[in-house]
Amino acid sequence: MGTGIVSVALSLDRAQTLSRILLVLAAGIWLMIAAAVIARARRDPQRLRAQTRRPVALSWVAGTAVLGARLVLLGWSAPGVALFGGALVLWGVLITPVLSHWRTPTVGASLLLTVATQSLAVLAVAIAVQIRSSWLEVGALVPFGLGLASYGFVMARFDLRQLGIGRGDHWITGGALAISTLAAGDLASGARSLDVLGRGHGPLEVLAVGLWLASMVWLPALVAAEIVNPRLGYDVRRWSTVFPLGMYAACSFVVGEVARAGAITSFAQVWTWVALSGWAAVTASMVRKFFAFGQDGPPRSA
Repeated sequence: MGTGIVSVALSLDRAQTLSRILLVLAAGIWLMIAAAVIARARRDPQRLRAQTRRPVALSWVAGTAVLGARLVLLGWSAPGVALFGGALVLWGVLITPVLSHWRTPTVGASLLLTVATQSLAVLAVAIAVQIRSSWLEVGALVPFGLGLASYGFVMARFDLRQLGIGRGDHWITGGALAISTLAAGDLASGARSLDVLGRGHGPLEVLAVGLWLASMVWLPALVAAEIVNPRLGYDVRRWSTVFPLGMYAACSFVVGEVARAGAITSFAQVWTWVALSGWAAVTASMVRKFFAFGQDGPPRSA
């Protein structure tokens, strides 16, 4: 998730060489995680079933969809369609066990319910525009609406103390809104490009700007929480910080273009490098811990 979305942000900022390097890394991580899940299914199916009951399992959906969206940006629609199918199946398989074992109060990782659902909308729109599919553009409204509803569902039960004590996943409070913003902006742009939804692209543009503003409200609080209570040292949940950093940049590029707001685009250009710096810091910390303690491999949400 984190590596893939920073690659997307870099691509939107036209830093194509760096973007493709991160894309290769993201694809490699995805393949390693897929192999690890298959191996665990054979070796320890009970442990795998237990993992599928936790919201963090939905990062498999989001990671698959984000990788697909980056490939579609390259014009590779066939792999994007294949990954969309895989992400949709994963979402369908995981949603019931996750919701049936739901715990409250909710934490940052609980918002992966929103992130995974909105990632389907983002990838669906990207494919729809690429292959000129009006029905897929309209169909993307379903996961988009479900994603917005799930954000309200989770946040109504969210423990705000997580901003001070969370180990990285508390950043998804803003990141989940940011991916909702990206989905709204993509839907608005896609509706205009494909000439569907009548004048529906107008309200979607307004909604995208509103969601961007809402996501930005979280940013000062999240930064201030890090300053007041620095959480140094590596934790796998820090990849849940990298993802929102990249998503803030990506959604700002889209909203800046949709709303024709140069200030938002300028923020995106600056924040892309903040996201890359965050990615580099977490990667370096992970590598140091790997060599120091002999970890088995990359964290599942990298």
